[in-house]
Amino acid sequence: MNPEAGFFEREHTADWELEVWAPDFLGLLDQAARGMYALSGIRLDAGSRQSHVLHLSAYDRESLLVKFLSELLVLGEQERLGFDLFTFLLEGSSLRVILEGAAICSQDKEIKAVTYHNLSVRETEEGLKVNIVFDV
Repeated sequence: MNPEAGFFEREHTADWELEVWAPDFLGLLDQAARGMYALSGIRLDAGSRQSHVLHLSAYDRESLLVKFLSELLVLGEQERLGFDLFTFLLEGSSLRVILEGAAICSQDKEIKAVTYHNLSVRETEEGLKVNIVFDV
């Protein structure tokens, strides 16, 4: 396990909660996506790979995080695509993400939405930390 970045599921009464940490914001986005996919039990097809590019902007880090994860949910639901490689370019409040992945071959559980419930990107001595609640 990489102590500098990672994620784990936290107990939550009705929904799912994920605690995510990383040295910087782009690492936090990467770990949040990986954690969300892990919570859902998403497995990707070993076949052909696909790429997508996202262009997102938001007024704060929390909104950018929610928009990014929400876009991944939409691509999974509408196009049955999941991603395991992310290349990020952050310029001010604009984020460009190159997504690389494949078709989703199986999924254990569905996430309906990423929420703003108690969402706050916090600075720590080690980097950044956030707790994300998903509506299931």
